[in-house]
Amino acid sequence: MLREIDIEAVVDRLPGVNDFVNECLEGMDCSPKALMQVELAVEEIFMNIASYAYKPNTGRAVVRVETADAPPSVTITFIDRGVPYDPLAKRDPDTTLSADEREIGGLGIFMVKKTMDDMTYEYKDGQNILTIKKNL
Repeated sequence: MLREIDIEAVVDRLPGVNDFVNECLEGMDCSPKALMQVELAVEEIFMNIASYAYKPNTGRAVVRVETADAPPSVTITFIDRGVPYDPLAKRDPDTTLSADEREIGGLGIFMVKKTMDDMTYEYKDGQNILTIKKNL
């Protein structure tokens, strides 16, 4: 099943994005752990778009959810026309360092990369396209 929403990319819209993704996952045999990981990934990515993609202005984001039954999985694609930014190009933070010693930023995307089964980015036709996949 493939569904998508086109929503204003502002922080206040995060609950609506979460509700949409959860509706798409209804009926899937999704463990609480996998569901929590998907929710955290969606929150991290949408908040990054809302906070940075269009600053100081605002813009829109498309959130596309595709579910599959065999094997059970969800693929979520985030599309925005904000400033080109590849979050996968940034070096992973050194988690062996203390919080005081680490550079600020990057930990959220690092957690998404570690909890999802696949994550890709491309900039195409003036759009940032970030896709995550989780096997359920």
